[in-house]
Amino acid sequence: MAIHPTAIIHPTAELAEGVTIGPYSLIGQRVRIGRDTEIQSHVVIDKDTTIGQRCRLFPFASVGADPQDLKYAGEITRLEIGDDVTIRESTTIHRGTAGGGGVTRIGDKCLIMATVHVAHDCQLAREVILSSFAVLAGHVHVDAEAIVSGSTAIHQFVRVGQHAFIGGMSGVVKDAPPYMILAGVRDQAAAVAPNSVGMKRRGFSEESLEAITSAFKLLHTRRPLKEVLAEIESQWPDCPETQVIVQFYRDSTRGVYR
Repeated sequence: MAIHPTAIIHPTAELAEGVTIGPYSLIGQRVRIGRDTEIQSHVVIDKDTTIGQRCRLFPFASVGADPQDLKYAGEITRLEIGDDVTIRESTTIHRGTAGGGGVTRIGDKCLIMATVHVAHDCQLAREVILSSFAVLAGHVHVDAEAIVSGSTAIHQFVRVGQHAFIGGMSGVVKDAPPYMILAGVRDQAAAVAPNSVGMKRRGFSEESLEAITSAFKLLHTRRPLKEVLAEIESQWPDCPETQVIVQFYRDSTRGVYR
């Protein structure tokens, strides 16, 4: 363990073996930091935050601060960050609220680039990438291996499906479907294509890619959504990815972009 003499660490904080703390960083009360995690200079970890193993937090990151919610009344809430997470410069991630489950979560192997904001009660699954200047409002759920490009704003309670790709400078107010590329601002946004390049990089089979592409084309028609979902479900009953798409649309409360 290597702790710079200018770092300030609350006596209730727990640091595992191999943790490094850089100059002028602040570690608050009830913070737990896992093995071999690197906290660089000028990082603030406010309180009630758990950080996993082998994470890296870059200068001026601020994690675990009080939520920006007028209903928040000082109750104890949490931020949980998984293993192998990278949080770049000037990013802010806030703890949860009692009304949202009390915890904000960042999954394993997420990459959160510089100047990102992740608000209270957001839930990021594993291997999510948030590019610089992306802003997630409260209660946003981002499923595994989704990518949010730079300068994108996502509205409260929106869900982003697994392996979705959201283009830069988008404004997302409805749910972003899994395996699709989404681009545009608010009601003018749309799923414009399957995320074929991203899925090929992740090793998806040709059969799955063909089924997702066919489902995408059906969703682009003007037929009633209920009818289209039933056809997708029956036409590819053994394809897990198309079944995920169908269930995602059916579970949505905000509506899903088509």
